[in-house]
Formats: sequence, C-alpha cells, structure tokens
Amino acid sequence: MQHNKGYRPWLSNAAIDGLHDTQRISYAKPHYRNPEPAELRPVCCWKFDFTHRPLDASKLTESGFWLGAVAFADLAPSIVIGPIGGALADRISRLLIVKVAQTIAMIQAVLLAVLFWTDAINIWLLVGLTFVNGVVIGFNQPSRLALVSSLVDKDHVSVAVAINSTVFNTARFIGPAAAGVVIVASDVGWAFIINAASYLAMLAALASIHILPETDAKKREKRGVLADIAEGFGYVRRHPGVGPMLFLMLVTAVCVRPFVELMPGFAADVYQRGAEGLATLSSTVGVGAVLAGVWMASRRNKTDAAVIALTSPVIIAIGIIIFASTDIYPVGVVAVAIAGFGMVASGVGMQTSIHMSVPSEIRGRVLSLFGIIFRGGPAFGALVIGAFSEFFGLQAPTLGAAILALVIWFFIWLRRRRIIAAMTSDLS
Repeated sequence: MQHNKGYRPWLSNAAIDGLHDTQRISYAKPHYRNPEPAELRPVCCWKFDFTHRPLDASKLTESGFWLGAVAFADLAPSIVIGPIGGALADRISRLLIVKVAQTIAMIQAVLLAVLFWTDAINIWLLVGLTFVNGVVIGFNQPSRLALVSSLVDKDHVSVAVAINSTVFNTARFIGPAAAGVVIVASDVGWAFIINAASYLAMLAALASIHILPETDAKKREKRGVLADIAEGFGYVRRHPGVGPMLFLMLVTAVCVRPFVELMPGFAADVYQRGAEGLATLSSTVGVGAVLAGVWMASRRNKTDAAVIALTSPVIIAIGIIIFASTDIYPVGVVAVAIAGFGMVASGVGMQTSIHMSVPSEIRGRVLSLFGIIFRGGPAFGALVIGAFSEFFGLQAPTLGAAILALVIWFFIWLRRRRIIAAMTSDLS
C-alpha cells in the first residue's frame, strides 16, 4: 500500500525525507541497526538499576544519608574516571572498551542478585558495587558516544544520534515502571537478574559489529594518559566553537536540567498531586523528548545541529520558567513537555556537532567531557537548588536558576556567528 504525503500535513517534506533517512540507516546500515533494539534492553534495565538501588539502600538502612551515599557512589567515579575513559577511547579500540564494560556490568548485576537471594547483602557491599558500576560507566560512556560516527557516515550522524536519544528517552520511562512491576511481583533479586540478562542482548549485537581500524580509535605516539587528558582539555579550551558550546551545556545542565530530579518535590509540594502527578509529569517529559528525537532525525542541513544546539537552551529555560512560576497543574504539564523537547534537541544538536567537527583522534576525550556534564551537571544543580529550597521553597530557586541560564545564554548568543562557523567549517 502506498502512502500519500498529503495525508500527513503535520510533516514537512524535509521531515518526511529525514524519516526516510532513519529507515535507510535501520535497513541499509546493519552496524547501526543491530545495537539499536538490543540497546533498548540494557538502557531499560539500567533504569531498573537506577530505580532499585536507592530502594535497596532505603530498605537496608532507612537512612537518608545512605540513600545519598549510594547516589554519590554511582555518580562520583564516573565523573573522575570520565576523562581517563575519554583518553583510552582515543588510544585503543572503542568497541573493545564497550564490550568489556558491558561484561563487567553484567557480572556485577548477577553478583548483586546472588547477594540478595542469600541475604548476604549489606549497605557497604551495595555502596561498593554501586561504586564499581560508576567506574564502569566512566570508562564506557566516552567510547559508547564516540562509536556513533564509526557506525554511520557524516551525512547520517544526526539521524543516528537522534535515534539513540529516542531509544534512551523511551527506555528511561519504561525501565522504572517495569522495575516496579518486577519488584512488586517477585523481589529485587529478579530485577538484578533481568538487568544482567539484558546485557547479553547488547553483547550479542556488539559481537556482530566490525569497525574498520581507521574509523575507530587511532594509534598515536605513546605518552602518558594524563598528557592525553590535558590535550583534550586544551583542545576544548582553544576551540572557538566546542569550548563555548560545552560551557553553554554546563550552564544548562546545572541551571535548568535539574527540574527532572526536582519533579517529586514539585508534584507533592507545588502541585499537590503526589505520585500520580509525578508519573504524569515524568511521562510528559518523555513525550516531549521523543518528539524532539523524531524532529532532530528529520534535519537534513549539516549546519542545523550547531544552530539547534545554540538555540534549544532557550526552549528549556522558558519551559522551566513557566513550570516554576505556576501552581496550575495542567500548565506545569505543558511546561515540562516544552522543557523535555528542548532538552533532547539541545543534547542531540550538541553531540552531533561534536561528531561532525571534532577529529576522530580526539573525539573520545571531548565526548568524555560531554558525558561528565550530562551526568554531573544536573546532580550538582539539583543539590544547589535543593539547598536553597530549604529557605525559599522550590519555585523561587528553580525560577532564579532558569533566569540566570537565559542571561548567560544571551551573552553566548552574541558570539553565535563565530561559534557556528567554527563548528561547521569542515562541512561541505
């Protein structure tokens, strides 16, 4: 059956062509197609993990301190290890690093299940294994991010990153819901086992990928890892496009992105909706995020990614200003959908710009900084805004941070021509 484009007035011709690009990547580029469905399972189950580790800490200790300790043990090592992971991603095979990281994560999940089923688990073991998980993420994330441009050509990087983002944001809402069902129906041990089994699918997909040496990490002169890390930081500092873009991402991550972590407080204290309201807000963020992923997949102009990366923070900030300025629940729901859209458009645009403008031999180190900001920025921002909320409530600090982000964005926007030119100078 043939489909008439006229029956889809909400799609522009460029969007339809972009969606056709998505199909071509899925069917004509098996190296990218294979990981995609398999990746959904590990990401969903990483969200399993993200859901039940704090729950386990709470059950074991009934202590807010240990709940925070588990979160810190997961985040801190990935931030510290991230630059080292980036240096290794530019030094040895990125595909090999991802395979090793997935294997260790799978073994750790099985070990946690055994510890729970034998009643041998305690809070120290949970924190220790969570720390190991954070280390694994620190090594894995730069290589995983850098692999995208090794699987598709430059013309399709934006579509590939958008597909990955759509999968991730779909999984972030499927995972916790599925974890809740599993934990209620059985126990936490089975949640760990499902998590472990999911990595087998990912490893099977990775085993089918064969990357040409020139598209993976390149061999370079032997020198220390610290020297490699310093070179990565120096490249970002000197580059007239990458540096300002990552700084803008940092501002966005710290000032506006923490709304996701703060949503439980807004649902309960501002909107008076409790768990049901939180579920709706979270799902709405996901809807906006998925729509942004589909829209980004439709962008065909190679310079679009840099422009979108520079403009999308405004969308997030406006959404959060509305979200923090009202106690009318339906308005808040619309606001987080707007913010979710801007959040993913910004991330996909930023990541695509890095893939297309940064040389392969240093891309892992640059993307390691992207990953550190992506993980660490919202956590730090939520901590600061949360601290101020003790004195001023949630709305005022959240609103102030969003306004601050807009002010900083404006000064970066004044340099937009130079930044966009630097990010697109190598594109034909």
